Amino acid sequence: MKAYVFPGQGAQFVGMGRQLYENFETGKELFEQANEILNFRITDLMFSGTEEDLRQTKVTQPAIFLHSVILAKVMGENFIPDMVAGHSLGEFSALVASQALSFEDGLLLVSKRAEAMQEACEITPSTMAAIIGIADDKVKEILDDIDDVVVAANYNSPGQIVISGTVSGVNKACELIKAAGARRALPLSVGGAFHSPLMEPAREKLAYAIENTLFSKPLCPIYQNVDAKPSTDPDIIKSNLNAQLTSPVLWTQTVKNMVAGGCTVYTELGPGTVLQGLIKKIEPSVIIEEVNI
Repeated sequence: MKAYVFPGQGAQFVGMGRQLYENFETGKELFEQANEILNFRITDLMFSGTEEDLRQTKVTQPAIFLHSVILAKVMGENFIPDMVAGHSLGEFSALVASQALSFEDGLLLVSKRAEAMQEACEITPSTMAAIIGIADDKVKEILDDIDDVVVAANYNSPGQIVISGTVSGVNKACELIKAAGARRALPLSVGGAFHSPLMEPAREKLAYAIENTLFSKPLCPIYQNVDAKPSTDPDIIKSNLNAQLTSPVLWTQTVKNMVAGGCTVYTELGPGTVLQGLIKKIEPSVIIEEVNI
């Protein structure tokens, strides 16, 4: 069985998507449709903007979503998933690619998500850090003893967790985790505490938009970030999506569950190859297939 997976924020690069625009009529049409939906020419920023342009949350998230979804669309009949999953933002790409959401509704939700997250970041000084080379359970144990807002945000692969919270909470956690034997505790250059309780204002705003968006049964099961379990039920999908911004991304658990569900081949759709590397660390036996477009 084959899974398609979709990356999240951080995979962007200048020039992303240009090939899809120039070489495929479907790609060009969808990019131009996106420009109209967003009320600005995101294609100009993606194809020839600066790295600073692409780091703006209101640009980054729609740009990665568009690159991922349009890549799936131009594959046409060659896009035959047995299951899909996306990392954080990538979950929205997976939902559109699997036809649980329309292209327009997916893009509008991603745009609203980026806007809401940016506003939440401005309320409380907050940040994230990557923790490498220490057991997941040990990180969780240390975080639970800290009297500040700091949580495990991304379970990316065994021994690689991203933590999220207030600046003081993350700094304290990094000190304690390094003292406990972690190989690295690396602060990330992000503007806020994604997938933590500090995203509650953003979750509330996005939840309203999600509740007022039509979701359909997807082509195949989608393994969602919140519970790492497969679903095709639109109500369950919406409920999990509502909880995503304040809950950890269970990527390690997701990949393991997909393998247990019969997946042997993974293809990453979107900019970069981050998920390919994580999947190989989680389950070295699986096959990674590239997209030849």
